[in-house]
Amino acid sequence: MKSILVIGLGRFGRHVAMKLEEMHHQVMAVDKEERRVDTVMPFVTNAQIGDAANEDFLRSLGVRNFDVCIVAIGDDFQNSLEATSLLKELGAKMVVSRAARDVQAKFLLRNGADEVVYPEKQLANWTAIRYSADHILDYIELDEEHAIFEMSIPKGWTEKTIGQLDIRNKYNINIMALKTNGVMNLKISADTCLPEDSTMLVLGDIKHIQKCFHTK
Repeated sequence: MKSILVIGLGRFGRHVAMKLEEMHHQVMAVDKEERRVDTVMPFVTNAQIGDAANEDFLRSLGVRNFDVCIVAIGDDFQNSLEATSLLKELGAKMVVSRAARDVQAKFLLRNGADEVVYPEKQLANWTAIRYSADHILDYIELDEEHAIFEMSIPKGWTEKTIGQLDIRNKYNINIMALKTNGVMNLKISADTCLPEDSTMLVLGDIKHIQKCFHTK
């Protein structure tokens, strides 16, 4: 369990805070608008109204005590930049800031952010990949080139073993697990049969997998 500070309770920040609480982390949620704080208060450990660009207010939160500080402000970049810089100056261990564009990311990284997230860009990438390719149900990007995909099993592959299909050599992908009725099977070998009613978790190159399973 981690102690996490979430600054900015718009749609993105609110969902992040609620998900973290659902995952049993201790969450302090902050926003300068009372209505946003009131909305999220029942779902987090603690919530306060305040301006994160105000040094005295941030200091009062004891930012050094949080494992992660997430700056989720999306409607005021100047405020986001100031909050990011102040968090680092006050000794925050880990600062993750939201950016909408590359130029924002550069400024945030230069002014205290340890990492930057692009929620709109990441969702756009997920949507494009999810709905432009056959079989792909979900994916987690590992870097700009590689991802883990959850995929339905192509009809020509069902009831055959991984070895029979020679998947790694023919398709340059690695099947990491099979999921059947929500149950994950991580014991994968060349003798593993691919059932019709399952999905598979596949590690591979993003562009290569898109090309192999692109909608025709």
